[in-house]
Amino acid sequence: MTTFLQYFQGPLIIAALGFIAVWYQAGMAALFIVVILSILEITLSFDNAVVNAKVLAKMNPVWQKRFLTWGILIAVFGTRLVLPIVIVSIALSTSPVFITTLALTDPVAYGELLKGVEGAITAFGGIFLFMVALKYFFEEGRSIRFIARIERPFLQWGRLDVLEVAIAISVLTGLSFISDFDQASILVAGFIGLLLFILMEGVGNILSARSKNVAQSGLVLFIYLNILDSAFSLDGVVGAFALSSNLLVIVTGLCIGAYFVRALTLFMVAKNTLGHLVYLERGSNFAILGLAISMLANLVMYVPVIITGLVGLACVLVAYYASIKVARKSSLASSPL
Repeated sequence: MTTFLQYFQGPLIIAALGFIAVWYQAGMAALFIVVILSILEITLSFDNAVVNAKVLAKMNPVWQKRFLTWGILIAVFGTRLVLPIVIVSIALSTSPVFITTLALTDPVAYGELLKGVEGAITAFGGIFLFMVALKYFFEEGRSIRFIARIERPFLQWGRLDVLEVAIAISVLTGLSFISDFDQASILVAGFIGLLLFILMEGVGNILSARSKNVAQSGLVLFIYLNILDSAFSLDGVVGAFALSSNLLVIVTGLCIGAYFVRALTLFMVAKNTLGHLVYLERGSNFAILGLAISMLANLVMYVPVIITGLVGLACVLVAYYASIKVARKSSLASSPL
């Protein structure tokens, strides 16, 4: 029987090696920042792990292992290193090679450029997560509701097709008019996030309805999980440059946190955590909505990254406590007198 420690021995080894390497190369001050970044990444992405567990449960063991091996490479080097470089290159109409060179040779200047396109990054991630949350709230046929008073009206309106798309477009357009960021970049990035969500949902529905090809469906879910991870992590990447301009420090801290989150996802799937804690998935969807609103609010006002992370963590913890209460009542009701 696989123990808790066995799931996390890989992340613990990576964390130890990363801490030693940073301490050796950059000293104790850099090591402290790496530890802080790792904790922030885990805190910000805890709700991501819960959502990932739901999707990962639909994959076969082969694709689950690929999620932890190939997926971690995509998460660290793709989402947290390459994707921001691509976004900066597109936003500034500059060569990705030049931006990559700048990131490696002058991280301070790169961090300033990254901050300059924060509006586009925020709009992309915020709208994608907003659609993920709205899809949950408008989904019909759910028997378990976390906060029925809030969810019931959404379920009634959910009978209208593509209502969530109309809401997302309205929110994006309205925010673009009152934001201090460039309106065109906000609209373009937001619509890319919206179209990506629609595309992934459409492809997933087609494969589930018409195809029994496990490899194809596993690939689609794998891509969807990595896009979802990108949306969750982009605000953390921007926030990391507020703590350090050292790419070694930033990538190491985010890598350690991401690896722990992925291991936590596999642990929850193996232990059927979402089946035992009935409200945990629902609480994570409230956390996603809170994260999306926080990110979109950043288009018009400053919202600290730590506040964004605490909102999501609070939703998950409340759901966990509610699930424990339900489990205890069920246990008492079924126990013999």
